[in-house]
Amino acid sequence: MSSSLQGIPETLLIPLWARAVESKKAQPIVVDSTAADMLTHINFDFSVFEKVWLSQLGVAVRTMLLDNAVRSFVRDNPDCVVVNFGAGLDTRFHRIGNEAIRHWYDLDVQSSIDLRRQLIPETERNTYITCSVFDPAWEEQVQHKDAPLLFIAEGLLMYFSEHEVRSLFMQLTEKFPHSDILFEMLAPFMVGRAKHHDSVNKLSTQSEFTWGMAHSKDIEKWSKKLQYVEEWNYYDYYKARWKWWGILARFPLWKAQLSNRIVHVKVL
Repeated sequence: MSSSLQGIPETLLIPLWARAVESKKAQPIVVDSTAADMLTHINFDFSVFEKVWLSQLGVAVRTMLLDNAVRSFVRDNPDCVVVNFGAGLDTRFHRIGNEAIRHWYDLDVQSSIDLRRQLIPETERNTYITCSVFDPAWEEQVQHKDAPLLFIAEGLLMYFSEHEVRSLFMQLTEKFPHSDILFEMLAPFMVGRAKHHDSVNKLSTQSEFTWGMAHSKDIEKWSKKLQYVEEWNYYDYYKARWKWWGILARFPLWKAQLSNRIVHVKVL
């Protein structure tokens, strides 16, 4: 049975496709055994991405970095709770080994969660929250607030304004002290340039990139309760596969403007 995409943000298909493609490579960066199967159940022509390589690699590296960061957090904080913002069709809960996780919430808007439920059934410890990340109503659905708490925002925040992102972070500082946040920071160069993105520009509904910081540590300026911990630059990994673009992105003069990163921030 094919699942309809009516009313569903097409951007959620890009990481699913990218993980499926990566899983079939001879030396994959990440293996997602369920992604390829899900592609066959979605009514979409994935051949439009046939010549896309840059963002496919970006998603693979991003997935690897976040998988490793989440595993590290879970190892250091057993019996933790994870809230995955803008989950789309992400399968991280099933992929990383989840025995030490008390509960994992996948949060997204109604249309995305409806599709997710068709393809990835909920389990006792992995349940879904239907809500916008910017609607504080989701907070009441997160149980076990006494546990170590991790928030993830992958492939999400770049589609919103700095004001919206800042408001979300302020919400987290007020409601969830002593939590951790892992999020993707878009290269500032790409803000306003979604039409040049090699996979986003293949979609019938265009979404624009509206936020990215050159220096991730600047997020500390938003609040004394936000502490920058570390970051991982995509172009520092699998350098041979990045080809000419990786050389440009690692050049010191341009690195801050061209680099996508995974950033770890603590809420004090």
